[in-house]
Amino acid sequence: MLRSLFSGISGLRAHQTMLDVTGNNIANVNTTGFKASQTQFQDTLSQVLTNAGGGQEGIGGTNPAQVGLGVRVAGVTTNFQQGAAQLTNRSTDMMISGDGFFMVRKGAEQFYSRAGAFDFDANGQLVTPDGGLVRGWAAAGDGSIDTNGPLTDLRLPIATLMGARATTGATFEGNLPTDAVAGTVLNREVDVYDAAGTLQSLSLAFTRTAAGWDVSAMRGGVPVGTVSPLTFNADGTLASGGTMAAGGVDVDLSTLTGYAGLTTVEASAQDGRSAGTLQSFTINADGTLLGQFSNGLKQAVGRVALATFTNPAGMEKAGGSLYRTTVNSGDPQVGAAGTGGRGELTGGALEMSNVDLSAEFTNLIIAQRGFQANSRVITTSDELLQELVNLKR
Repeated sequence: MLRSLFSGISGLRAHQTMLDVTGNNIANVNTTGFKASQTQFQDTLSQVLTNAGGGQEGIGGTNPAQVGLGVRVAGVTTNFQQGAAQLTNRSTDMMISGDGFFMVRKGAEQFYSRAGAFDFDANGQLVTPDGGLVRGWAAAGDGSIDTNGPLTDLRLPIATLMGARATTGATFEGNLPTDAVAGTVLNREVDVYDAAGTLQSLSLAFTRTAAGWDVSAMRGGVPVGTVSPLTFNADGTLASGGTMAAGGVDVDLSTLTGYAGLTTVEASAQDGRSAGTLQSFTINADGTLLGQFSNGLKQAVGRVALATFTNPAGMEKAGGSLYRTTVNSGDPQVGAAGTGGRGELTGGALEMSNVDLSAEFTNLIIAQRGFQANSRVITTSDELLQELVNLKR
């Protein structure tokens, strides 16, 4: 049989595969985080008709004469070019700007994805649309996150609490007027908390004396401490009496000044808090889930983990916009967003498919014409065989 007949058949098969890949790309033009694939062809074995000959004296060398035996698909590669951003304004939607993959667990198997359309289930777990569990690091009670620790399934239940913390320190800042008359009293208050989160008032009374300013403190209506006197240097800086203990609270007065004509002393800070429940959250560029609690404070409640690969094109598509590792993808390099070459995270947005419709429709035409051309080779080869058969009548 004619070699061209089988070459044409191999061309039909190869271009059919190209058509399949292109059709799949177009079908996923609106799939979140989808990465388009490209078909690569290469020729098959070539039959040698004449071997190459070396040159001799008076005779030149000759090139080999070979006839190719067709084409085959060398590979189908994935294009990991960044897709465009689509704003959704949903707090659970995340987009990776740069390299990296979300880590998703299904049962005992680890998968990777660029699709950040997540949501919470009834248990407060951050999940993919088909139930995969998003991986990351949970925050400790004080909001600290150890990115060198083991990965866990991210959970954000509504019942998440920020525990109360007793006030151990308070700061007063501003100016005490050195030209105030003796006997002048300035009363200032700051809210403090006990270990159970109960709100109390810590009152400081600044009394002008001949030597300087005496300070007395009351907590919950009970005297808890005094310091005397606060004295200032000629340039207005504090000379003595910069701290005091007031019922378990260390009051910092070291930044007070003593200039004439100004009365600006006020409480500026205290380190206690009441208990609070989680109300909402936002995501930072480094993947930190920052919770907003009912006590008005914000605290980290978790952090999304990202993985990068030496050869991401070597990963295997597992369906559901997920990938799994192979022997040629390399091991995952896990870390936080924005570190180690990993991209940053954007909340309230999704990465769109990177399919270029204009290029895909062009590939459709190329695949169709390639298929047609190879079918003509088969038709022509058949006509030659028909002529050969007609020699015997």
